[in-house]
Amino acid sequence: MPAAEFEWVVPADHPAFPGHFPGRPIVPGVVLLDQAILFAEKLLGKAGAHWQIGNAKFLSPVGPAETLVFSLQTTPRGSIVFTVKSGTRDVASGSLTRSAV
Repeated sequence: MPAAEFEWVVPADHPAFPGHFPGRPIVPGVVLLDQAILFAEKLLGKAGAHWQIGNAKFLSPVGPAETLVFSLQTTPRGSIVFTVKSGTRDVASGSLTRSAV
């Protein structure tokens, strides 16, 4: 089963920060999911797929300029499970499934 790790440094000027939240910017969960999908497409070598979120857990807030490591692995059923860490801190986890749409 294919597996890979991808590193992403959260841009300090990410456009989501001004509204999420003023005075204490954190990365919205949807941004982490978007990155997980982009890395899933790299892992599979297939861009432009439609995805369903099987589940997602957001465990710890992420701020500007943090370095995140996304670990992805395919399952026998063809879905992808992922974890996100900042150093040793767990940030998020979940699963993705390619949709038939």
